[in-house]
Amino acid sequence: MKKILLSVAAVVAAAYSALAVAIVPQPQSIDKHQNAFVLLPSTTLVCASEEFAPLAAYLQEYIPVKYISKVAPKRNYVALSLVEGYDKEAYTLSVSRDRVEISASDYGGAFNGIQTLLQLLPSEVYTKQMSLPAVVRGCDVTDKPKFAYRGFMLDVARTFMTKENVLRYIDYIAYHKINKFHWHLTDNQGWRIEIKSHPDLAKKGGFRGDGSLLRPSLGRWTDIYGGYYTQEDIREVVAYAAVRNIEVIPEVDLPGHSEALLRVYPEMLCDYTNDELDINGNYDNRNVVCATKESNYKILEEILAEVCALFPSPFFHIGGDEVRMEQWKKCPNCSAWLKKRGYTDGYKLEDMFISRIQDILAKYGKTPAVWNEAAFGGGLDKSARVHGWKSPKVCKQVMMKGYPTIFMPQQFFYFDMAQSKREAGASWGGCFDVRKVYSFDFAKEGFTPEEVACVEGFEAPYWSEVFLSQGGDKNIDFIEYQTFPRLCALAELGWGKNGGNEWEEFHKRLYSRHYDRMADMGLNFRITPPTVKYEGGKLSIEKIDNGTIYYRTDDSEKIYKYSGAIATDKPGKYAFWCEYRGLKSPEVAHSSRYKTLQPNVKVTSSMPEDPKYGYDGVSTYKKRVMTACTCKKGDWILFEFDEPIVCRQAEFYTGRYNVPSGLIRVGYLEISEDGVNFERVADLNYGIAKVVNPRPIKAARIVAERDVVGSSKVWIGAPILYPKW
Repeated sequence: MKKILLSVAAVVAAAYSALAVAIVPQPQSIDKHQNAFVLLPSTTLVCASEEFAPLAAYLQEYIPVKYISKVAPKRNYVALSLVEGYDKEAYTLSVSRDRVEISASDYGGAFNGIQTLLQLLPSEVYTKQMSLPAVVRGCDVTDKPKFAYRGFMLDVARTFMTKENVLRYIDYIAYHKINKFHWHLTDNQGWRIEIKSHPDLAKKGGFRGDGSLLRPSLGRWTDIYGGYYTQEDIREVVAYAAVRNIEVIPEVDLPGHSEALLRVYPEMLCDYTNDELDINGNYDNRNVVCATKESNYKILEEILAEVCALFPSPFFHIGGDEVRMEQWKKCPNCSAWLKKRGYTDGYKLEDMFISRIQDILAKYGKTPAVWNEAAFGGGLDKSARVHGWKSPKVCKQVMMKGYPTIFMPQQFFYFDMAQSKREAGASWGGCFDVRKVYSFDFAKEGFTPEEVACVEGFEAPYWSEVFLSQGGDKNIDFIEYQTFPRLCALAELGWGKNGGNEWEEFHKRLYSRHYDRMADMGLNFRITPPTVKYEGGKLSIEKIDNGTIYYRTDDSEKIYKYSGAIATDKPGKYAFWCEYRGLKSPEVAHSSRYKTLQPNVKVTSSMPEDPKYGYDGVSTYKKRVMTACTCKKGDWILFEFDEPIVCRQAEFYTGRYNVPSGLIRVGYLEISEDGVNFERVADLNYGIAKVVNPRPIKAARIVAERDVVGSSKVWIGAPILYPKW
């Protein structure tokens, strides 16, 4: 007994000397005290409410106590108590020597209290293998979220994720009190949900490439790729999320972004001679459902009725974004509909389409949610929820029209965006890391407190165009890296913290405690890279987060542990990074490492140039240019310089920056020292060729080795040439 008491005392002492109360998201009120609770194998988990019974079972997965009871003993228990009078999702958590009690008036409040309790325990609790005894820090928490909607959107249409990985991700967002899971199930690149009345939608529309109905895209060019969820899979995900206080909101994207649907059912297209075939003349690039075919609404009702039955959520997201309305204007029936009513604006036709879909959803007890474009026509019913993604200004516009609005402007919350200029990810919405997410401030964006009171909440989407080229479902680490810790900042904003000046305090909570939690959750999160300084001939760094800093030099493969300032006259030769618990931050270096040469360059090609994006644009080194057609085997792009260029590394690009589309898929790079005789030096990798320490380059040529089927044009980037040291 004496050894047990000494062990418990040691655990308590360690907890108070090593652990700070650093909860993410930060509770509204937390009063710390010294009366810790010691969790033992003999501790009883008390739950008298049937409503909270699933939560007791959930909590027991993390804290290995033996007993669950409806009646509390005198001491040594953890209680989930249903108590009237709390706001929705609000809770109190009281920790004393004798007990831990979570009190709430609803399931969501009790679940939020459990997540705070887990963060008061050692981080090993997230491994589900925490040893006992364990200490719960003494405190009293009074807490509730400011925003009812705290969401995360996962795009599984472009890159399929297995059911198991979806469940895993639901756990990750639940740990951070995210309560909405917006599931983007259909898009141009795939249909991911079984429809029993139309089985070909998933069986054929769920796969692309290698002779399937859908063209290959986004990094898988030669084999068949895809997958879909059975209706039983969907029910399992919905039930799993419900235990974790997460409402699953399905999305079937209409009337645009519907290529997968329309390849299976081409009769749903508008009736006009197609002028958007690919190079072989056998692939229809159109992706918009005809709005005036009555038969389309019958098919859509059959589909939507089945999806509605699978999801208890009162909301159903139907897209409405980026509709290529020129397809409607080419359609004799759609253009006649507009002309008859005196309209020239395609948004009026979209209003009609959305209204018809809204009527269908109403039959099944659902309210539509849409992207902000669907509110532009002015005819969208005011009951519809609008997801504002374009900008804070657009969010405000739709909100002022009276629509319930979810804030997710791309500049702050699109987590598929790269986190710096030299990291993987999309870039069209900007590059930003966790600090930019946390910095979102309604006041700085021009919102009054009264307007903020009308906001329903926040959402961050993860669009998966880049996910597949980084490993896809076989490398879920990449999506974890892109979403965490940015999602931690989203959780803070959704809980009601106002970014801006509180960054340092939030960041400290992250690296001092929450990094350990995320590591034990199994997350491959991004570590903030160190900052590099060069003064007085010495190169030094500041350590931003926990971990150990390493570096390498360009003239050696050896890795060095950083121990102090480095004297050098070539600071750009050194690259630094931080490692923590098996994770590695991005590499950073002095700015001189990234300086490039910009010699005069001329681009020509066997493919004609797009009039709007002519090849002379490459000479500015500021923009990409575009061909007027896709490429065939043997097509080439030639870069010519006035004089041979001497450099330490050369990179030549086709495709959209950091996104595997609009590129030459299979080909090679050859270089010439005299502009006449060429030597093959590198193969293309996702449209890019790189060569280290090349001989002087007078000209470089990219050559295609295959036709590019299903892509209408090729993007071309300016060469990136790094000077010799």
